[in-house]
Amino acid sequence: MKKIGTLIVLLLCCTTYLSAQISEDYEILFTDENGRQDVMELPESMMLSELDSMLALYHAKTYLINDEACESTGENPYYTDDVYADRLSRMPTAIDMPYNTIVRQFIDRYCTRLRRSVSVMLGTSNFYMPIFEQALEAYNVPLELKYLPVIESALNPKAVSRVGATGLWQFMLATGKQYGLRVNSLVDDRRDPIRASYAAARLLRDLFRIFGDWTLAIAAYNCGPANVNKAIRRSGGERDFWKIYPYLPSETRGYVPAFIAANYVMTYYCEHNICPMLTNLPERTDTIIVDRNISLNTISKFCDINIELLRELNPQYRRDLVNGSTEPSTIRLTVPSMNKFLELQDTIFAYDAAHVGGKRQYTAVEEKSSGRESTQRRSSGEGKSSASRSSGRRGNSYVSTATTASTSRYGRSSRSSSSYSQRGNTASSGYSTGKRRSSRRG
Repeated sequence: MKKIGTLIVLLLCCTTYLSAQISEDYEILFTDENGRQDVMELPESMMLSELDSMLALYHAKTYLINDEACESTGENPYYTDDVYADRLSRMPTAIDMPYNTIVRQFIDRYCTRLRRSVSVMLGTSNFYMPIFEQALEAYNVPLELKYLPVIESALNPKAVSRVGATGLWQFMLATGKQYGLRVNSLVDDRRDPIRASYAAARLLRDLFRIFGDWTLAIAAYNCGPANVNKAIRRSGGERDFWKIYPYLPSETRGYVPAFIAANYVMTYYCEHNICPMLTNLPERTDTIIVDRNISLNTISKFCDINIELLRELNPQYRRDLVNGSTEPSTIRLTVPSMNKFLELQDTIFAYDAAHVGGKRQYTAVEEKSSGRESTQRRSSGEGKSSASRSSGRRGNSYVSTATTASTSRYGRSSRSSSSYSQRGNTASSGYSTGKRRSSRRG
């Protein structure tokens, strides 16, 4: 009987420990000056489990290596509040980066439990930051917003949240379509770093136009304008994030502090003995437009390009199929593979038609969102949305050069285009320097 009692006590202790561990992994408990406890839900990207999925990416496995020359004790040094406040004040940002005890908790988490994740993200940022910066610059929004994907997806282009938000910028399906991102059975542009970055920049610009404040725009990016407006009303009309803070959803209360902390740690990582992973940038790439169906496996076979790399360069194609016959579609290739494709394109298309085309249906069936009109992003009824519904794009995305207003199959006003072009490039990211069109032959 004594042994059974001891076993029960041990089980109760284990249950309490596991409960505390789960709480630490998913929430931050904050006690204010008046002794009131507040629970802030962590962004999913700040879960420790995200590191494994980041390291499984092709780019991470192929191009990221540990910096053996980086001398670090691996310990996070202690700094006073004044030091943190001073460092944040000296950052060249247009968005206010205040320091308080809530921000401190998020900084501490990045610099302690998430040190390894920060090291990987610093290496991965070499792939994506030039793309983010170019998209944000195109819409004249602050460049420090390039760190939003750090808390949205931990810079994982294949990230999918528990409620279905997808890609680096974590677009929900309805909001992605609202901003011109194609989502159907064959294509998901939310996974395309370039297209999604331009859509996110436009969404952020629209949110700023609604609220006239970048901190509120960032909060609305997380929980939707409706929830921010509700918090403003409940606070008596206040339009300062820290004054409407108690009335926001749990995750959004921690979202802005996490954004400030991400900007801090991606700038001052050296002061916290965090060594960035070294990055060997991939070969330069280019894009080609095809107007016929083609399998990525066929391209890999004839163009001597690893199928994993090809998928990584074209993450929007969900079934390794480029549906060029539905609409002119782009394929991103390394420059040597591009040259081989142009040289052998007749053979490639003929082989694909004979060996792949007859075995697979190419008809793209549009995926439908839920019957509700809201652009929900979180399970608690939050969502990304904005007043703008234009699907045109600028910069490195595909710009319609001949557009006419029409009513789309989603029941929204959209634009249909007869031709596509691209401007600009993404220097140093290993992405494009232009676009070529594959001619229709035979």
